[in-house]
Amino acid sequence: MSENTYSFENPFQSTSKSEPETNPGIYEEANTMGKELLEKPLKGGGTDRILVQHSKGRMTVWERIKVLTNSEPNILYQNWGKNLDGASLITGILNINGRDVAIYGHDFTLRAGSMDATNGNKLARLIYMAGEHGIPLIGMNDSAGAYVPAGVGGLDGYSEAFTALRKISGVVPSLMLMFGFNAGGGAYLPRQGSFMIQPENTFFGLTGPGVVKSVLGEDITADDLGGPKVHGQSGVVDLVTNDELGALRTALRLLSYLPDNNSSAAPFHPTSDPTDRFIYEEEILFKKTFNSPTGMNTPFDITLYIQNICDHGQYFEIQPQRSRNLVTAFGRLGGHVVGFVANNSAVSSGQIDIGAARKGTRFIRFCNVYNIPLIFLEDTTGFLPGKEQEHNGIVLEGRKLLDSIIDIRTPRLTLIIRNAFGGAYATFNSYHTGADMVFALPTARIAVMGPAGKDYVYKDEISEIQREYKENLKKGLSDKEAAAVRDKKLQSLSQRYEKELMNPKEALSLGSVSRIVLPGTTRNILFQNLDYLIRHYKPGPMSGPQREFE
Repeated sequence: MSENTYSFENPFQSTSKSEPETNPGIYEEANTMGKELLEKPLKGGGTDRILVQHSKGRMTVWERIKVLTNSEPNILYQNWGKNLDGASLITGILNINGRDVAIYGHDFTLRAGSMDATNGNKLARLIYMAGEHGIPLIGMNDSAGAYVPAGVGGLDGYSEAFTALRKISGVVPSLMLMFGFNAGGGAYLPRQGSFMIQPENTFFGLTGPGVVKSVLGEDITADDLGGPKVHGQSGVVDLVTNDELGALRTALRLLSYLPDNNSSAAPFHPTSDPTDRFIYEEEILFKKTFNSPTGMNTPFDITLYIQNICDHGQYFEIQPQRSRNLVTAFGRLGGHVVGFVANNSAVSSGQIDIGAARKGTRFIRFCNVYNIPLIFLEDTTGFLPGKEQEHNGIVLEGRKLLDSIIDIRTPRLTLIIRNAFGGAYATFNSYHTGADMVFALPTARIAVMGPAGKDYVYKDEISEIQREYKENLKKGLSDKEAAAVRDKKLQSLSQRYEKELMNPKEALSLGSVSRIVLPGTTRNILFQNLDYLIRHYKPGPMSGPQREFE
């Protein structure tokens, strides 16, 4: 019996010396063509165009994809377009931390990433697929707008993409990153997304500075017209970063707080941070704040408090560049994703103005659509009054905020930290607007009015004090002496008003507040109730009548 022989040679590889390698057959020619087709989109506009992109401090679309995932991307319609080069738009599915995510990105090295009817249809296909499969969408926008030589086809392409993105709005979350210089449809399309992220040294807008100069005669830089400092203040952009790498990494971090779609919950991350720990820092924060010379009128930064509540102190603020009198942020509590809506007394006493109302409304509606629980941290003296606010529609914007709160269907808690006066208390997720639980710290001051309320409550006493002041003047006391007597009695009334009425007692007696939470125990109490409510909440898409106002 002969011994077995083994070899490392490939038995399917031809070893015939009579078949010259310089004369490939049909099969080899087809394979060569296939490799060229696969490689063509990767080359973009060629080495020269890639070098130009790099010289501007920008990545290519393929380099941006590599930041988002270490896995091999599944590129769809790779050779789309008459030149078989991807038609200046890359679409595909990425695996990001075990999740399927649809992505698109303009290839600026090809035709400046511009849009025509061809790649508009390609983009629409991807967007509809994301909605049908229930996966998030990330858009990497780097486009000069419609491709002028394509004529109306460029506008048709944008129209198709606009429609698709609108159709999936509220079905799957979408993150839009702004790179380079985007104009026209290149600005409108991404703003249909859930969140926009813009790095420094980029621009997007309806028109560029050149058009503004020719039409209006105004000289303005791209940064002052449509840079991140402009869009960050207006709320057009949700997040601003230093550079492209920061934008991409910010998108990954934000994605970790978002669900795949409107039928699922946000990702749960088990935590090693005990939910029942006593937070000494919280107690110190309030002790130093309220024992200061300005007492209950002392402002403090609410983000310090949010940091104490969240797992390992981590939270993700949305729109931090604008209206910081209201803070909106994602965080985790015992592993559960939660949205925070918090008055920030460190800015404008935490009063709600038009900007804050708009900021809060958008964030609340997003959380409501995507099954994210909400925690309201209340510390506000009310809506900001004044001519400017009234003329610009504070009544309309305030009503939108109230409507968004009334419409909430996800688990929602309120913790009253200090001030909760008048209409602000009534609208800011009270039991009567649908809150599941309302808690208050011992420092809570829940009243129809702030300190000025004493003028109404003690109207007769104040009238008597004023009468006594005038009589003292008639008796020969100096104005200084009479005023000292008057002011001392008025101060006594103010202290009496705050002690008797500006506290949580009446609200507790009426059931408007369910319990007092002592400083240091906030995280524990909020987690216990949030965890209970989540266990009895079934994630799903919104239903019911569609309201007339958004």
